[in-house]
Amino acid sequence: MKELAQIASAVQASSTMAIDVRSKQMQADGIDVVGFGAGEPDFNTPDHIKAAADKAIAENVTRYTPASGTAALKEAVCRRMKEDCGLDYKPAQAAVTSGAKHCVYIALRAVVDPGDEVILPAPFWVSYLELIKMVGGKPVVVTAGEDAGFKMTAEQLAAAITPKTKALVLNNPCNPTGMVYSKEELAAIARVCVEKDIYVISDEIYCNLMYDGAKCTSFAALGEEVKERTILINGVSKSYAMTGWRIGYLLADERIVKVMANYLSHSTGAPSSISQAAAVAALSGPQDCVEEMRRAFEERRNYIVERVNAMEGVSCLKPEGAFYIMMNVEKQLGRTICGEAVNSSGDFAAALLKHGLVATVPGGSMGAPGFIRWSYAASMDNIKKGMDRLEKFLKG
Repeated sequence: MKELAQIASAVQASSTMAIDVRSKQMQADGIDVVGFGAGEPDFNTPDHIKAAADKAIAENVTRYTPASGTAALKEAVCRRMKEDCGLDYKPAQAAVTSGAKHCVYIALRAVVDPGDEVILPAPFWVSYLELIKMVGGKPVVVTAGEDAGFKMTAEQLAAAITPKTKALVLNNPCNPTGMVYSKEELAAIARVCVEKDIYVISDEIYCNLMYDGAKCTSFAALGEEVKERTILINGVSKSYAMTGWRIGYLLADERIVKVMANYLSHSTGAPSSISQAAAVAALSGPQDCVEEMRRAFEERRNYIVERVNAMEGVSCLKPEGAFYIMMNVEKQLGRTICGEAVNSSGDFAAALLKHGLVATVPGGSMGAPGFIRWSYAASMDNIKKGMDRLEKFLKG
C-alpha cells in the first residue's frame, strides 16, 4: 500500500485525552482513580439551556443550518461580545463551528499556507502545536518560564518574527498555566503585531473565568488596527458547562470570515441545529450560572494552590484565570518514588497514576518539562482526595 499523508502521519495524539481515556478505563475497571486531566467543568449544563434544546427538538429544529451557523446564534454571539468585552461585531463577522478547537483549526486554515511560521508561546495547550502542523505551518515556540509568570514578552515576540511569520496564537487566560496577560502586556504585544503585520488567533475561551475581581481584556479591544488582524475565538464549553454540545464561535474581519465559511461549507458543515439553539439560550439568557461556577472555581483554586505550596518538593504559581495550575516537580526529578524512577514530568505523572491513583497531565507535551498540569474543574471532595493522595505519594 502507498504511504499515508506525511502531514497526517506526523500528528500526535492529545496527551490530555490519552490521560483522560486511561483514567476512565481504570475507573470502569473498578479502580478508585481521581481525575484531574481533562479541562471539563464538572457542573451540569444549566436547566434553561437544556430546556431550549428540548424546545428545539419538539419544534423540529432538526435540519441543516447555514454552514457558518444560524442567524440567531450569530446575533447572540455579537450581543455577548458587546456586553462582555465592549466589542462591536456584525453577524457577518461571526462564524460558528463544532467547538473552539475547531475554530482554531479553521482560523489556521484561513491564514496559514504550507511553510508559513506561526508563533506559539509556551507553555501551550497541546492541540495548538498539532493544529499548526496539520495545516502545514511551522510552529515557532517562544518559551516563557515560571519566573516570567509563564507570559511571553513583546520583546520575545519581536525577536521571533521573521519574513515567514504569518500569525501568533495567543491564549488568554491560558491553558495550561491559568495565567492572564494584563491590558498593558497585551497592548505591547499588539503594537508588535501591527508593526510586523501578522494575524493574531486569540483564543479567549476562558475569559469569563477570572479571579480576585479581575477582568479579562480582549485582544481585539486594543484598537481598530489590532481588531482587523485578530481572529477572536470563544465558545460555550467552559463558561456554561457545555463541552459535549460542541459549539465554538469566532469573530473576525468579514473578508476572513467569508473564507472560513467557505471552508466549513465543504468540510463539516454547521454544528447540530439543536446545540445551536441551546447556545443561543446560553448567551442570551441569565448569566447567573456563569458567576456561580466562577465562584466555585475560585474557591477550588485557592484550596489547591494552598495545599500544593504547603508540600515539600513541589510548588505552583497562583493562577489568575481558567481552571488549571502548573505544579513544579523539578525537585522530584532524579528521585525514586514508590519504586519508580522519576526522570521527567511524564514519569512523575505515570507513577502518580499507578501508585497514587491520581490522573494529571505531564507538562512536556505542553512546552513545560518539569511541570504537571492539574485541572481543578473537579468537585472539592475530589480535589481534597487528590491532594491527600499527592501528599502521601511524595513521601513514597
